[in-house]
Amino acid sequence: MENASKALIIAGAILLSILIISLGIIIFTQAQDTINSVNMSEQEIMAFNNKFIPYQGESVRGSQVNALIQAVASNNQSAKDNGDTKTKGITVDGTAGIAINPNNTTGSIKRVASGTFYKVTFSYENSLVHKITVDNIVEQ
Repeated sequence: MENASKALIIAGAILLSILIISLGIIIFTQAQDTINSVNMSEQEIMAFNNKFIPYQGESVRGSQVNALIQAVASNNQSAKDNGDTKTKGITVDGTAGIAINPNNTTGSIKRVASGTFYKVTFSYENSLVHKITVDNIVEQ
């Protein structure tokens, strides 16, 4: 009876150690994926984001939004052409009716009225601009 209980304790210890090793491998793999997906220096991240930051704000003119749309479409096209997996392209949406996804290029993308104002906000993923929201400003 004593040998059977020792065997059960040993089997439990082995199962526990396998579980701990598996958990460590999973965590390592996820960390490695994150490191590989964004292997950019701080300066490269700043240079990428600085292409879009000037267009962010509470009351951005329509002409500036159109310039932002062109910059995003150009960025998405170059990322697509170069097979850039770091930036992955930028998505644009919001109440202004603009819809750009990373597959859009400079083709037929909706423009906004130049004389109106819009609210432009950014979302970040891995410190990079990932999504831009362009909303109509409701005048009161």
